[in-house]
Amino acid sequence: MTSVVERLQGQSPKFSVEFLPPRDAEDEKVLWKAVRELEGLDPAFVSITYGAGGSRRDRTIRATGRIAQETTLLPVAHLTAVDHSVAELRNVIGWYAAIGVRNVLALRGDPPGDPMGEWVAHPEGLNYADELVRLVRELGDFCVGVAAFPYGHPRSADLDTDLKFLLRKLNAGADYAVAQLFHAPEPFLRLRDRVAAAGCSAAILPGIMPMLSPRGLAKIVELSGADLPPEIARRLEPYADDVAGFRATGIDIATEMCQRLLDEGVPALHFYTMNRAKATREVLGRLGLVTRS
Repeated sequence: MTSVVERLQGQSPKFSVEFLPPRDAEDEKVLWKAVRELEGLDPAFVSITYGAGGSRRDRTIRATGRIAQETTLLPVAHLTAVDHSVAELRNVIGWYAAIGVRNVLALRGDPPGDPMGEWVAHPEGLNYADELVRLVRELGDFCVGVAAFPYGHPRSADLDTDLKFLLRKLNAGADYAVAQLFHAPEPFLRLRDRVAAAGCSAAILPGIMPMLSPRGLAKIVELSGADLPPEIARRLEPYADDVAGFRATGIDIATEMCQRLLDEGVPALHFYTMNRAKATREVLGRLGLVTRS
C-alpha cells in the first residue's frame, strides 16, 4: 500500500480529509455519502477518528477497513492508547496490517468522558504517544503520523515544552504530523518553522475546519483550546442571526487562511469534514485545487 509520505510528494499542493466514526446506521449512510463525494477529488489520504475517548473505536476500525477494501482512497487508521492494553493494541495493528492498511495516526488520546480530565493509562497499556509510535514501528512497515498543537497541548506547561513532546514523537519514528485546529495561519506557521529549526524535516499538515455556524464555531474554539481572534470575531458578528451570511463568511475566512498557508509552502491541507463534503469542496474549488462542480 502507498504511504502518506509518498502521496505528499510532488510540487503541487495536496489535501486530505478526516471523518468521524458513525454512531448508527443512519450516520453510516451520511459518512459514506461524503466518502463517495470526496473520493472523486483524489485526496492524498482519508482517516476516521476514534471518537471522543475512543468511544466508537470498533466502528472506526470497521469503516477504515471498508475504505481500504471498497474504495480507491488511501486510508489512515487512527489509533489511541485510551483503554487499550499493549496486547490489544498489537491485535488492532495486526488486523489493520492483515487488510492492507499500512498508514497509522498514533495518538495518546483523551480521557473518556472528559477530554480535559486526568489521564490514567490502562494498567497494561502505554502512557505517551511516542511509545505508541515505537510499538507500531516494531510491528511492521508502517507510515506513522502524530498530532501537533499550534497553541500547545492543553496539558503542556508552555510552547517550548509542547515542542519537546512533538519532537519526541517525530524522533520516535513518526513520518509526519497533523495539526489540531487553529484560527489564523501564524500559530501554525510558527510551529512548523520551530520544528524545522530543530533539525526535523517531517511534514506538518495544518488542520482546517470552516466556521459554518455559531454552534460549529463554538466547537472549533473548544477543540483548538484558544480564543477566537478579535478580527475574526468582528467579521462574523454581523451574521449571528444570518445563517447564509455566517456560512459564506466562514468559507471566505477558511479560503483566505488556506491560501496563505499554501503561499507559505505548506505541502497539504487537512480538512476536518464532520462527515459533510460540501464545505471542503467549496474551499478546494476556490483555491483551484479541484474543479468546481
